[in-house]
Amino acid sequence: MSRTVSSWILSSARSSIILQGKGRWYSICIPNRNRIKCKLVFSKTCTYPAGSCSLDRTFSFPKAFRHTSTEEEHFSFQLSPAQINDILRAGELSHRTLDLHGKSTSSVLRFESNQLASNSPIEDRRSAATCLQTAGMMFGVFDGHAGAACAQAVSERLLHYIAVSLLPRQRLEEIELAVEAMKPVRPILQRHRHPSDVEYQEITSRYFENLRVYWQHLLDLDAEPGFSLEEAMICAFKRLDSDISLEGQAPQENELMRNIALQVAFSGATACVAHIDGVHLHVANTGDCRAVLGVCEEDGTWSSLPLTRDHNAYDEFEIRRLKREHPRSEEKTLFVNDRLLGILMPSRAFGDVQLKWSKELQHSILENSCDVEALNIYQYVPPNYHTPPYLTAEPEVTYHKLRNKDKFLVIASDGLWEMLSNEKVVQLVAGHLTELNMQKPPLTFKKPVNLGYMHNLLLQRKSKGLASLDQNIATHLIRHAVGSNEYGEVDPEKLAAMLTLPEDLARMYRDDITVTVVFFNSEAIEDYYRNH
Repeated sequence: MSRTVSSWILSSARSSIILQGKGRWYSICIPNRNRIKCKLVFSKTCTYPAGSCSLDRTFSFPKAFRHTSTEEEHFSFQLSPAQINDILRAGELSHRTLDLHGKSTSSVLRFESNQLASNSPIEDRRSAATCLQTAGMMFGVFDGHAGAACAQAVSERLLHYIAVSLLPRQRLEEIELAVEAMKPVRPILQRHRHPSDVEYQEITSRYFENLRVYWQHLLDLDAEPGFSLEEAMICAFKRLDSDISLEGQAPQENELMRNIALQVAFSGATACVAHIDGVHLHVANTGDCRAVLGVCEEDGTWSSLPLTRDHNAYDEFEIRRLKREHPRSEEKTLFVNDRLLGILMPSRAFGDVQLKWSKELQHSILENSCDVEALNIYQYVPPNYHTPPYLTAEPEVTYHKLRNKDKFLVIASDGLWEMLSNEKVVQLVAGHLTELNMQKPPLTFKKPVNLGYMHNLLLQRKSKGLASLDQNIATHLIRHAVGSNEYGEVDPEKLAAMLTLPEDLARMYRDDITVTVVFFNSEAIEDYYRNH
């Protein structure tokens, strides 16, 4: 890394120059929040047996890759290409949909996902699952703020709430009878996880109990629930956010569960979830994660089709919505410095009860139940806080009927979109697919085929440079988001610098990035239109 670039990064950091768009949460009242040691309740008060998990147990890299000092004499940007690849590829996840005969009959051919931390620990989360009731698939990206607790809880729970909302009454009754008789319950989701994905094992039983209360509520309805997919997604988002709020207020079995519930409620998360069943694509979005469709036109050109709107102060619809929901006297104070009440960038989110509860309720809960500093909960009531709630988790749902020219869907947290435009992301995915296909030598088999012959073919493929490319398209996008120069090309020196920034500087230059790319099965989509 050149002396000029490294000195610029250090001097910028020491002068507190924060790049446009970064620092999204409570920067006004907690300017140095990343320097505060996150004293989560688990770090000192609890010990865990093998196989258990804590709130701050997340995917991490070897310490050798990440600096902890900003002193220039201790600061080095030297990383080998292999080390860079190890860092970028550590969070890779991919899955191909195949039937019993090794073929894909689903409209989803495969998905590839990855994430890269800026915060320590990372505050983003992701989920992917096959819905066993509808045979559709769901994909979610969750961008946490003020800690990872809320994003973690939403990533574990939201897809189950959506799946339950889609179940017919008969299936709900079967589940309730099985639970009542303490019999095993057939799963409603098949989750697709990365080995480093964690769950709140300490509170799983409570989460299940509240999910059960939700399906009991659906059974109590006079008629068949009969939600459309759009209604099911909206209902699931709102119900989960309500449960998160109530769990923060309700008495808990022990201090550990109480502290988890409070951390979840007082942190926050935006969410973008896609449900794909055949040619029917629904995207539910709350906040500023984004979903963009990659479209290949008949002439071979590519275009992007956004399926979400960013819910923030730059969106006129959101500004008008909030003005309708609050008195005219508050019009000038709803957004201050392009933040909701001068605090929060997104105008929709899960959790964040500081912007939903009354001041009296917040005071009552926090004063009587916990050590706020130990839980890393920010106590701050903004000026002009008169008519809460100011924040909602209700999503906007977009429906799109897949066409043969719709080739892939990119869902990502705002850490990606702050660095790359919709059009650039689509072009990168399309270009990478073309490059991969060009570098794949044809596997022509000579009979008889044996292991030695196959081994030689694979060595030939590797020798032609295929292994030098990112096999996971999400990694390719993250590499460009972090390391691209002004010409749109990856600069190895810049990439190394961005990946080795100390923990207290990294957040100034980039956010956590989580990307999931879903590739559609053109043959299955063609079959649908042929048969209909």
